[in-house]
Amino acid sequence: MIHKKQITGMRGVFLVAAEMSNQGLIVTTTSRSAFGADILVTDDRCRCAFSIQVKTNSKSQSFWLLNKKSRKLASPSHVYVFVNFSRNDGPHEFYVVPSRIVSKNMYVERRPRSTWYSFEKKCAVKYRDKWKLFYSK
Repeated sequence: MIHKKQITGMRGVFLVAAEMSNQGLIVTTTSRSAFGADILVTDDRCRCAFSIQVKTNSKSQSFWLLNKKSRKLASPSHVYVFVNFSRNDGPHEFYVVPSRIVSKNMYVERRPRSTWYSFEKKCAVKYRDKWKLFYSK
């Protein structure tokens, strides 16, 4: 049986892919079991190619959960798109953040039985709707 979190994640990936296509980019989603990359994208001249990791919240939150390996996934061609869905089907929030920023600002919270890795919205605010990151200079 599929979990609500899986549906939210898939919905985020396809919504980001649709938005990127709307921006004139060439987009393909990867296998859901591919680690680190949910989407592969290039500009219309095939001059810049990127791997995209999508992190989605079902409602507006102040952070997104990450994998502990996110700290090591810092590359000029790897980008995170963080998504917060709106509650009333209003405009969703998209934050297009370079992986080096995520790696540098990743928050780690250690608890007695677990460790949580996250990226806070306050670090993403200036990257809201920065789709231009995907176009060649």
